[in-house]
Amino acid sequence: MNERQPASQIQPLAPDIVHLMAAGEVIDSLSAVVRELVENALDAGATRITISLWPERWQIRVADNGAGMALADLQRAALAHSTSKISTRPDLLNVRSLGFRGEALHSIAQLAQLEICSRSRDAQGYQLHYDAEGQPQTITEVAIAPGSLVTVRHLFGTWLARRQVPAVAQQIKAVSQLIQQLALCHPKVTWQVEKDDAAWFSLWPGSTAKALMPQLLRNVHESDFQELSTEGLYLVVGLPDRCHRQRPDWVRVAINGRPVAVSELSYALINSFRRTLPRDRYPVCFLHLTLPPTQLDWNRHPAKSEIYIQGIKAVGDRITAAIDTLLRAEPLSELAQSHRATALVKAAEQAGDYQVSRQVHSASQDLSGNLLKATTANLSDSLPGQSPTALKVIAQIHNMYILAEHEGGFCLIEQHIAHERVLYEQLQQRWQMVPTEPPIILSNLTPEQIEQLTQIKIEVTPFGDNLWAIRSVPEPLSQREDCAEAIQELSLGANLEAALVATACRTAIRNGTVLNQAEMQSLVNQWQRTSRSRTCPHGRPICLTLKESSLAKYFRRSWVIGKSHGI
Repeated sequence: MNERQPASQIQPLAPDIVHLMAAGEVIDSLSAVVRELVENALDAGATRITISLWPERWQIRVADNGAGMALADLQRAALAHSTSKISTRPDLLNVRSLGFRGEALHSIAQLAQLEICSRSRDAQGYQLHYDAEGQPQTITEVAIAPGSLVTVRHLFGTWLARRQVPAVAQQIKAVSQLIQQLALCHPKVTWQVEKDDAAWFSLWPGSTAKALMPQLLRNVHESDFQELSTEGLYLVVGLPDRCHRQRPDWVRVAINGRPVAVSELSYALINSFRRTLPRDRYPVCFLHLTLPPTQLDWNRHPAKSEIYIQGIKAVGDRITAAIDTLLRAEPLSELAQSHRATALVKAAEQAGDYQVSRQVHSASQDLSGNLLKATTANLSDSLPGQSPTALKVIAQIHNMYILAEHEGGFCLIEQHIAHERVLYEQLQQRWQMVPTEPPIILSNLTPEQIEQLTQIKIEVTPFGDNLWAIRSVPEPLSQREDCAEAIQELSLGANLEAALVATACRTAIRNGTVLNQAEMQSLVNQWQRTSRSRTCPHGRPICLTLKESSLAKYFRRSWVIGKSHGI
């Protein structure tokens, strides 16, 4: 106890600084304790964090291999508003750490029995117990590795009502979700979590958040995601033809290393996937922004989960542009080869032969072989997508799928939904009405239907008792025999975008239609140039790709001939 200690870095904040901070409860659950202790560990530079929970005993322990604390800092660590992370009024506008208020440890000491063991490198380790005011009661020398070990016992023992809401099971679930989100923010950290003295789960480090996704979500592969990293923005998204969710629970946002809830940013993420995912499905995505501290105000909520961002509209525009870039990525690239296609080969091998389990039904109406030419006559061969990988059409299968080969293998393209994507993006750029003579007469239209047709630029005029004349129609529908039925369908839509989708779906080439080689090649070329070629506007996947290497594995081309004969 006689060795010379370094000067304390932790100092109490001046009253005027304290008064500038948002008041409120910092500790309200098990997950709140874990959050505060883990943030301190990350601020200390930890690369390995172990969290242990004993929910029924209301006990938590967090161990880390961070920088640790000297004795002088340990003696002040639990005092009210004592921190090493800010000291002056301007510091509040330049927060660069996860913790900064100096509230957490003091709040924990008031609500539980707090013990901290810590050792800084090249110094003695100490164990301190604190009273309810954050003053150290006992100080003991201990032999520990560099880092900190914080134990919280009998949480809310003096406030039993807090143990009832929320329920313990919900609090435990919140701990799991918290650690997952922090792991995405800090992917190079190893996380080990225990519950009731047994291993609960572990998260191993990766180079980026994308590498962690298979550990956090079931039945996904790293190749099911695309990532983009630019100055101040990191984004990883699940490819819309491979993974999506029933709820928006995996639209995750973080800023400067901390998970946050910013409704404007979440909306920007979800909205960017419109007409790319199936109905009532939501994307899987993680956005991590690194913004200048002067652009942020963390002092709006004790948990620092709510934040004010200056210039949030510009940030939203950057997010939309980033997602557009990711969804334009070449779906046939090596990175995008789906492990699910390989699984099809494995399943076929196990069955012993290839079996078709699905019948192909012809379209209800006969369509001429020239339909593709008619419906694509006005389409440009230079749609605004990326330069595609060369695809050479080989054949049509069941008058439904187009088989095409490329340098890395081959793919199956569903002809109707591929054409639907082409038409939809063309209609987005050019929604034109043409006059129709004689007019189409519809009856029994409601005021809402008339308003809907007017909104999508279709000319409607009264034509007698409960009759209306349709004097202009969308150009793609003008030559169709079922144009009247199509207009009736459009009148029931929600908006112009719904009208575009309905028109594209109705005018797209039907499955069951025979196509010649030139027609198939033209369709494939146009589909490849679309901006979001992975899915149709309804969210269905368009293309199944199989790598040549998977075929080589299936046909045992790596075998030595003698070995295959048992020699």
